[in-house]
Amino acid sequence: MVLIKEYRVVLPVSVEEYQVGQLYSVAEASKNETGGGEGIEVLKNEPYEKEGEKGQYTHKIYHLNSKVPAFVRLLAPEGSLVFHEKAWNAYPYCRTIVTNEYMKDSFFIKIETWHKPDLGTQENVHKLDSSTWQNVAVVPIDIADRSQVSAADYKPDEDPAIFKSVKTGRGPLGPNWKKELVNKTECPRMCAYKLVTVKFEVWGLQTRVEQFVHKVVRDVLLLGHRQAFAWVDEWIDMTMDEVREFERTIQEATNQKIGVFPPSISISEMPLSSCALTGPASAPSTPMCTDAPESLSVPKDRPRKKSAPETLTLPDPAPSAASQGSSSNQLAMSNHLPPSTPPSNSDPDEVGGH
Repeated sequence: MVLIKEYRVVLPVSVEEYQVGQLYSVAEASKNETGGGEGIEVLKNEPYEKEGEKGQYTHKIYHLNSKVPAFVRLLAPEGSLVFHEKAWNAYPYCRTIVTNEYMKDSFFIKIETWHKPDLGTQENVHKLDSSTWQNVAVVPIDIADRSQVSAADYKPDEDPAIFKSVKTGRGPLGPNWKKELVNKTECPRMCAYKLVTVKFEVWGLQTRVEQFVHKVVRDVLLLGHRQAFAWVDEWIDMTMDEVREFERTIQEATNQKIGVFPPSISISEMPLSSCALTGPASAPSTPMCTDAPESLSVPKDRPRKKSAPETLTLPDPAPSAASQGSSSNQLAMSNHLPPSTPPSNSDPDEVGGH
């Protein structure tokens, strides 16, 4: 069994604009969450093409240790808190798989995202079969709703209800900002439809952990997208070439901080054009992989940032952010493979690492 939810995050930016904003935010999050032997190690960042789907493939290792809740740390054997994240960014469609070698087939997180130029009104954009879709909980996220943010996480300069963009004139967002956008067709808008599937098959812990992961996902998406909009003046003028170079610089720096040498990262010199927004003809409902666990399938089915929208994270040992009032020191998760033989294949059919 798996627990599936679809999170819908509406932003007052266009799908084209957010292609750069997403990449910028993820890179900044990596920089701020890495150091002292913990954080994000980038193994691959390169273009891929498979069966008509083109995009950017990334493979990252996340060294968690002190970043996970206390009950996880107590249960986790030494070395088991290392995860691998493999992601295929065929914007406006993105797919991310998070696994852990120690847990093998008993654990995974899959995040599939469609970015659509609407206000979150489409149903079943991931084209799940009807029996699966009827069991998916739809969770709307309002980035302007301060009541969902804990006091510890709240920052006035990252509050969309206060922030006004100098470069775009957008903001602040009032309590009815999404309703107002319905009649303002000239204003940019988009929705990130994030289908999140969580599996944790450990007797006695499955329900608790799966629900916990989803709560963290919701908190992270709320905080991350609030920040992404509040940082719009920092990335709105960047080109794809500039944001890819920014990525490369950040990734080399984070690899040095994590202790990986040499730190050089291969990033395509032919980045996706900001106009190339067709994505795949349809989103696969299972990860494209020949050796990943069958359970991965959905049943037929510049400075200062702290988190990123496309990154799944766990908070510090205190309970999760929004409703608990603890500060979300966020770090994304991914799956562990033997460090001596990191996978190098960016073929989307090579998701598993077991």
